[in-house]
Amino acid sequence: MHEILEKLRRELADGVSGLSAEQTQMRRAPGCWTIQQIFEHLLMTYESTAGVVEARLVKGTPTKGTPTLQQRVGQVWVTSLGLLPKGRQAPASVAPAEECGRKMSGAELAGRADEVLFPMDAALASAERMFGAGTASISHGVLGPLSVRRWRKFHLVHGEHHLRQILETRRVARI
Repeated sequence: MHEILEKLRRELADGVSGLSAEQTQMRRAPGCWTIQQIFEHLLMTYESTAGVVEARLVKGTPTKGTPTLQQRVGQVWVTSLGLLPKGRQAPASVAPAEECGRKMSGAELAGRADEVLFPMDAALASAERMFGAGTASISHGVLGPLSVRRWRKFHLVHGEHHLRQILETRRVARI
């Protein structure tokens, strides 16, 4: 696994380490996602990215799109400065369900992360071989065309943003 995604994988596993299935249902405040919902959101983004990358690999060519000025600013903000704007709603396609089907422990959530991070990493590695690491080759729904390098950095910044929410939930709930 690429070192950036391995760092993300370790941080997420550490963030939910030792939590029971009941504890992953905690929220830091009313109206906020539970720890499990945060994790499910992240897992959906990894699965979505793998799908987008794989579709681009099937086409065999990088995207022809070019980022708008707003997208370029967003790319620098997120992938260079490591900042994620607050208050942005998750797209419906990667928003967790209001009620989780099966409550999962922290260990189960970390296991699920492995199940989706490894395929995403493999797809990104294939794209890197096909298009290069620095070529804007695969489009993100908000940030526009991103290079493989920027895709990895996006997921690290996004994951760490949500990890802070998980850690704050743990702090508030004293778990």
